Amino acid sequence: MKLSLNWLKRYIDLPESAQEIADSLTLLGFEVDDIETTGVPQLDHVVVGEVLEREPHPNADKLGVCRVALGDAVGEKSIVCGASNYKVGDRVPVALPGAELPGGFKIKRSKLRGVESDGMMCSGKEIGAGEDAAGLLILEGRPELGTPINEVLTDSDTAYNLEVTPNRPDCLSHIGIARELAAWYERDLAIPSVENLPAPSDRSSDQDLFEGASVACPDDCPLYRATVIKGVTIGPSPAWMQALLSSIGLRPINNVVDVTNFVLHECGNPLHAFDARDIEGKRITVRNANDGETITTLDGEERELASRMAVIADEKKALAVAGVMGGANSEVKDDTVDLVLEVAYFNPTTIRWVSKTLGLSSDSSYRFERGVDPVSLRFATDRAVQLILETAGGEVRGPEFVAGSEPNWNRTVALSPDWIRAKAGFEISDEQIRSSLERLNMTVSGDSDWTVSIPSYRGDLERPIDLLEEVLRIYGTDKIPSGSVVATATGANDHPVTEYARQATQYLVGQHFSEVVNYTLRSSDEQNGWSESVAAMPLGLKNPISEDQTQLRHSLLPGILEALRLNQSRKTGATRYFETGRVFREVNGKVVELISVAFAECVFGRPRSWKERAPDDFYQAKHRTEVLAQFAGMDIGRFGMTQIEDDATAWQAGQAAIVDDPRAGISAEFGLLNLTRMNAMDIDGDVMAGSFCILPERLRAAKRVRFQPFSLFPPSSKDLALVVAQSEPASQVIRTVEKIASKATKGFEMESIHVFDVYEGEGVPEGRKSLAVSMLFRSRERTLKDKEVNKAFDSIQSAIREKTDYEIRD
Repeated sequence: MKLSLNWLKRYIDLPESAQEIADSLTLLGFEVDDIETTGVPQLDHVVVGEVLEREPHPNADKLGVCRVALGDAVGEKSIVCGASNYKVGDRVPVALPGAELPGGFKIKRSKLRGVESDGMMCSGKEIGAGEDAAGLLILEGRPELGTPINEVLTDSDTAYNLEVTPNRPDCLSHIGIARELAAWYERDLAIPSVENLPAPSDRSSDQDLFEGASVACPDDCPLYRATVIKGVTIGPSPAWMQALLSSIGLRPINNVVDVTNFVLHECGNPLHAFDARDIEGKRITVRNANDGETITTLDGEERELASRMAVIADEKKALAVAGVMGGANSEVKDDTVDLVLEVAYFNPTTIRWVSKTLGLSSDSSYRFERGVDPVSLRFATDRAVQLILETAGGEVRGPEFVAGSEPNWNRTVALSPDWIRAKAGFEISDEQIRSSLERLNMTVSGDSDWTVSIPSYRGDLERPIDLLEEVLRIYGTDKIPSGSVVATATGANDHPVTEYARQATQYLVGQHFSEVVNYTLRSSDEQNGWSESVAAMPLGLKNPISEDQTQLRHSLLPGILEALRLNQSRKTGATRYFETGRVFREVNGKVVELISVAFAECVFGRPRSWKERAPDDFYQAKHRTEVLAQFAGMDIGRFGMTQIEDDATAWQAGQAAIVDDPRAGISAEFGLLNLTRMNAMDIDGDVMAGSFCILPERLRAAKRVRFQPFSLFPPSSKDLALVVAQSEPASQVIRTVEKIASKATKGFEMESIHVFDVYEGEGVPEGRKSLAVSMLFRSRERTLKDKEVNKAFDSIQSAIREKTDYEIRD
């Protein structure tokens, strides 16, 4: 926000130093990005002088030696000057020794080519009064000699570019900042008086001009005020108003429009003036727009509206996009005579969405989307009416038309001075605490336990901790005593979610994957196209900020694929990507938040190599997903794996699998992504991917691997071929055999088991497959004998025949 120092001085007596004010604003919590000076800055020891005579310089043809009168207090000085555009009798700016001109140029007594010079006569550029450096600045009107130059050239100003945090919409105005500075400097605040306006009951009614206002969407516009002013004369606004508007970068337009802009930046209340003759039906309605309805706004752009947007309308058309910008069809023109002045309070959420959707931001929307004080609408209306009557004439007609009601503001916060001192960590008296709050227009009542009444414009103050911040701001954070920091180190571990994300990241980075980071909001088209089950999930936002961020993401994979597509199109050479983050899914009728890790690798685009290696396949994707689950303390193999057979999903039917157990709070998918969909996304090549999700409360530390002494005795191996159902996962077969073997071995153990062959074909019934496994037996204390190994192996086969439907293949 841009702030004018001259404008601020209308409400509060401030120090002369612009930098001191900037430092004060920073200490109050408003960062000053930069300071701009227009016109002549504050210049000490620069005064009005008159050239009494000019003699040629004895040692330089282009220089002159002037005798200059500077008033009774200074007398006359001899000054060497190289300009030629002046004559004897002209009055010019003179910088005396000790002056510092813009740019840090310091003036001192010196000799120029052997002649003493007691100062410098200045051009306009040298004192910041223009860009002309060709000659001296000749002062018009013959100002009194010795007068400080700042009292002669008074059209200068200082502007601050200020960062106002979103929780302080009350400071998006000159009065708001003046209110803060008044508390800081403990000075009086002079708010303009609007007491001389005619009361609504004393105004003449004129329903032929305007009949009234109504609100059809009270959620979007809780309060709307309209005032009729008849008989205005459109023309330029006063010079003082134009100068103040120009100082903050606004272009003066005419007296009425300038008043609305002035009041906006004075009070922080957006206003809009309609030409009354353009309001068809003589009534205003605040309503929702019709889908496809259009309006040409004041910037000349035709905009298509949606039904979620509120508009100010007459009986036939929209006149303005509510809270954002007026329409060109009802703007104040040179021949406007009668006005309808609008002041309103709009829902910040609505205005934020409309502004974002239309790509249209204005001074009004900037304030409305942060929250305007509804209680202040009355003062803003009266102030605008007062200035319009002063600058454009006219007469207020009819009653003030009000739709909605002003909120009944009554917020108090219980506070204890002892609590303030305890939280602040240093001694601060009751009087200082009370004074800090009262200087911010809060009312403090009570003795030891206080009740603090909050002004309506400070909606950000709700808790005692908020008031502590206010006390420290006004007391002065620069006055807080320094002290030693005493902290007790703890041995607490990181949060399980953080620890899990770290382990997953380290693992995948070690597998040469690059990390990507995406927003948790995705577009509805993307979500709905992932699968029918995802499309049915209630993940849409009620008030999305943009069309491409309308839903909570259900998976990390769409964002990863977007990164893959982008990098593939730019031929970066990277083919492996992963992401850790939060996703949202519907479980048992409720939308829940899950911790997720996902990865994807594209076979196409890998750098050429002297040795071609086999690309990753389904089993590699499955293995990586299993490892990610193990970091969460989960063995997904025990939950059962289901092969994906549906072509309508994002996965390739028959080449991907899913593990899903809502009761355990986990879900995993891995395998080949749908080739048709990858092609539609402009991704070339097969994409192997995996995703693991888990409820945060289900996270468990991975089982710590401890050292186990290895056996020094040789193992004994046995092979076994089992005929099982074609759909039976090999992992399930291995777990079944492991369980049986643990009971069949006495005094030794089956150390490992793995599949070394899979066969389907002649000799194996249709719908079944043969899995050949190799089992390794070993003892830690002795060398096993064939007899005991054979006995255990026979027991294993017998148990398999009795307890499973597996067939042992000879």
